[in-house]
Amino acid sequence: MHNERSMDLPPRKIKRWLPRRKWQVVTAVRSGLMTLDEACERYQLSLDEFRGWERTVDAHGVEGLRLSQSQTHKNTR
Repeated sequence: MHNERSMDLPPRKIKRWLPRRKWQVVTAVRSGLMTLDEACERYQLSLDEFRGWERTVDAHGVEGLRLSQSQTHKNTR
């Protein structure tokens, strides 16, 4: 895997997931800089959690990550 600085990834031990950090991880996986398995292992994410971030980015962009999950799902129904 590439070094963290070149990928502009959040540190491994995140205490608070800000929207920008979620977007960085989604972007790193989508661009092939890290695999989905690597991202989930590195950040202790479930597949469902990561896929939720992806769906939110696809539907609402990075700004959608600012909304709570219940707000996001309510807005897509």
